[in-house]
Amino acid sequence: MAKSSPTKKAWRSLSWLGVIIVGLIALNGVGVATGGGSWTPKLALDLEGGTQIILAPKLESGQTVSSEQLNQAVSIIRQRIDSAGVSESEINTQGGQNIVVSIPGTPDDATLNRIESSAKLEFRPVLMADVPSADSVGSDGSTETPAPESTDGATDPAADPAAEATEAPITTPTAAPTDAGDLNNITPELQELFNSFQCADIDTTNVAPADQPLVTCEVDGSVKYILGPVEVSGENISDASNGQVQTQSGATTGEWAVNIVFDGTGSKAFADVTTRLSGLTGVQNQFAIVLDGSVISAPRTLAVITDGKPQITGSFDQDTSKALADQLKFGALPISFTVQSQDTISATLGSSQLQSGLIAGLIGLILVVLYSLAQYRLLGLVTIASLTVAGVVTYFLITLLSWREGYRLSLAGVAGLIVAIGITADSFIVYFERVRDELRDGRGLVSAVESGWRRAIRTILASDAVNFLAAAVLFVLAVGNVRGFALTLGLTTLVDLLVVVLFTHPVLQLLARTKFFGDGHKLSGLDPRALGAVYRGRAQFQGPAPVPGKKGTSASREAAKRQTIAERKAAELIGSGSKSSTDGKDS
Repeated sequence: MAKSSPTKKAWRSLSWLGVIIVGLIALNGVGVATGGGSWTPKLALDLEGGTQIILAPKLESGQTVSSEQLNQAVSIIRQRIDSAGVSESEINTQGGQNIVVSIPGTPDDATLNRIESSAKLEFRPVLMADVPSADSVGSDGSTETPAPESTDGATDPAADPAAEATEAPITTPTAAPTDAGDLNNITPELQELFNSFQCADIDTTNVAPADQPLVTCEVDGSVKYILGPVEVSGENISDASNGQVQTQSGATTGEWAVNIVFDGTGSKAFADVTTRLSGLTGVQNQFAIVLDGSVISAPRTLAVITDGKPQITGSFDQDTSKALADQLKFGALPISFTVQSQDTISATLGSSQLQSGLIAGLIGLILVVLYSLAQYRLLGLVTIASLTVAGVVTYFLITLLSWREGYRLSLAGVAGLIVAIGITADSFIVYFERVRDELRDGRGLVSAVESGWRRAIRTILASDAVNFLAAAVLFVLAVGNVRGFALTLGLTTLVDLLVVVLFTHPVLQLLARTKFFGDGHKLSGLDPRALGAVYRGRAQFQGPAPVPGKKGTSASREAAKRQTIAERKAAELIGSGSKSSTDGKDS
């Protein structure tokens, strides 16, 4: 006998749910196998402890730091850390001067760089270099690496600055510089500094005002430069992202890059710079991208870039390119900081609080189970099974987020999971009561399941939409532990919808075709007689159940207890009408 359409749909839904669960387990397994994942969620600062970093501002003689600068720095650092995931770190000021950053676990180098780097980005023209620059800028703003030009085995000095002497002779400017790329910016003092400059000294001697030239090096110390004044500032960056470099045909090269989008002011300034540089030769054709005083790239200018969307390439991988993109996207710190200390700290709450939270959740779960069994008899087992499936899906989603997005489970997150038990159980109750209403109206169980589902799903969608909207608003507007609560609340709301659609409804469709539930066994929780819907033949059904307090059968008493308000009022009207008729006859 062929399966009916609802039965086929039920098995199809259950199959999809199985695929989702197996997929989540497989993804977590990949994380464990590659060394980055775990079968248990990572815990937040309040439950596991972590690392405390104290950042002290780099101040010149007589310089002070204002509370406004500190608050701005705290906000930027928080945005940078949160961009790597909901790690629930704590960022505060200390003593009106330092910033204290507390991070769960042990931070990696990319995280430390994301925190302490001031991310002050500048675009300066190259005036002098002691080794060749390998990068070039194409017409689309991307960089490429050309081979050094040569003729008969001799290197062209215009293409290879290494052919010049490392210590160039000291010259005197013949006139005042006309622009940032004018060689008259090189004074005898600056030339002497360049000749004696050591890249190892870059941490202490690479600071220069924006309107003055700068002597600096590549981040790896391989190239030494004299750079002109700043022509485009990082403050004009409106967005930044990371991604792999693509060819003109759309294929990826496997090289990671940082994509920058300038605002209107930055786009015009960048177009002016590339217009001027494209007509020059040698190192003067290059411009340096300077991050925190070090050159991260010094590409040649092969074309004018007018769209304000350059691309930075270099020795990037996925993590380092994302870290730089986050730094540029959220802005440079108002002042530079140095790490004053880095210490390991213990959990602020500890495992006992986590255990208490889990016990509270277990108590809530037991109460929901007991209520379901008392109210819905064996139908309550569907609730238990649905909660179990929801728990499995949620658990593996949390562990997956811990691995891929840096999520950390805090006590607030645990509270969100506990609240989700009630949200999930509420969906089942709505559905079951709609089915029972259909049974009271005289429908068979198979028909009642389908009709009840159509009525229930609208209510469930409305309820979950409100919960998810509240969670989304909290996640966007809040910081710290509240974001963790919002994330788990929103995640479990989506899981609730997934489970009720792919598990609860299909299971009820299958159970409706069993003899035990289909015939309305008194322990099934779906007994039409107990619900006051006794079939009398030819589509006629028993009317409202007797008024509470009247003598009747046990089924009538059960139906009376389960009456809706409307049913009670209708029963009272019928009862009062019968009494008035009797009183009239007696009179």
